[in-house]
Amino acid sequence: MIAGLDDRGAALRVALALALGSAVSLGLARFSYALLLGPMRADLGWSYLTAGAMNTANAGGYLLGALLAPRWLARHDARTVLLAGCAGAALLLAAHGAVSADAALYLLRLATGVASAATFVSGGLLAARLGAAHPKSAGLLLGIYYGGTGAGIVASALLVPPLIAMPAAHAWKWAWVALGVAAALASLPIAASTRVLVAPPTSAGARAPFDWKPFGFGLAGYFMFGLGYIGYMTFVITLLRELQLGTPQIVAFFVLLGAGVMASPWLWAGLLQRSHGGEALALLNGLLALATLLPVLGAHPLVVYASGLLFGGVFLSLVASTTALVRHNLPPESWAGGIGAFTIVFAIGQIVGPSAVGWIADVAGGLRHGLAASALVLVAGAALAWRQRPLGAGPQAVAAGRRAGP
Repeated sequence: MIAGLDDRGAALRVALALALGSAVSLGLARFSYALLLGPMRADLGWSYLTAGAMNTANAGGYLLGALLAPRWLARHDARTVLLAGCAGAALLLAAHGAVSADAALYLLRLATGVASAATFVSGGLLAARLGAAHPKSAGLLLGIYYGGTGAGIVASALLVPPLIAMPAAHAWKWAWVALGVAAALASLPIAASTRVLVAPPTSAGARAPFDWKPFGFGLAGYFMFGLGYIGYMTFVITLLRELQLGTPQIVAFFVLLGAGVMASPWLWAGLLQRSHGGEALALLNGLLALATLLPVLGAHPLVVYASGLLFGGVFLSLVASTTALVRHNLPPESWAGGIGAFTIVFAIGQIVGPSAVGWIADVAGGLRHGLAASALVLVAGAALAWRQRPLGAGPQAVAAGRRAGP
């Protein structure tokens, strides 16, 4: 048991503080871009391909950060890496407000991706160790961490629209500065509330290598998730504007999406706890495909809101399902390698996804075609993930799960 966290209430409080790390790394640093894409595209004269490539640059930085994360975690305490990533993301987000050249924005999106990965991977490792100290609540604790992204999405929905609506040149720049300030403020409770959750660097002798092959179908399904979901999160707000939805409706959509993310830990905690193979990953990929298709099929506000609520209620729990898969099937010394491997394939998918959807939209004449392609990719991910089995056909998986306990 982790000292000072021997009761469930204390563990939940620390999980909520950790959740602000995912709010920074994904909610503020990545998904807020969906709200800014339209104004930036109009102001800077971007094509859909260029707009998507900005998120491709961010995903490339995320991949670089995921590749470097094991080295950082081998040299530094995971909490130190988490706080450094949060601070870096805050500074880089604010810096977006100081530039307007495409090259500088590409560079900043890339660097922000690196900081996001440092935050997300280290936070995920800390959440997994917190779950190991409370195995009966592990699914909920993991879900709370990943669900924290919803808080960042809601904060973005409340911050960005009023600022981009200001009657000023390049008003979108002020929105980036506000996002940086929000990320800095979120870092304060993380630092204050996670002191007890120190995860010292893992020495080379204590680290176990991660074998990718037994997790092949899970990794492939997760790659397809990264490839498919990011098109929705990059372009859905722009699609809603093209469908003539007004700003209040778009803000409501984004808030509903964020609320779905925050509710998701309680919706799927039991599934994450029970699923030792790819069942959770497959089911959630399938639901995500449905959510992606809904705004393609109809522009009625109720259909759009249902899409946002379902998407938000699923996609971060899908991320949590891969951490649960690693935790259920591997001993603790392999968790960092396992989480890092899933983060890498996820990041590769995200690199391809935005530019691919933007290219399809440019060529086919609209974003609906790009999002329909994303839905098909997610269906393929569900089929692949369904074939992932627990390691050792049961007994070894159970033993590994027991070793991950207190």
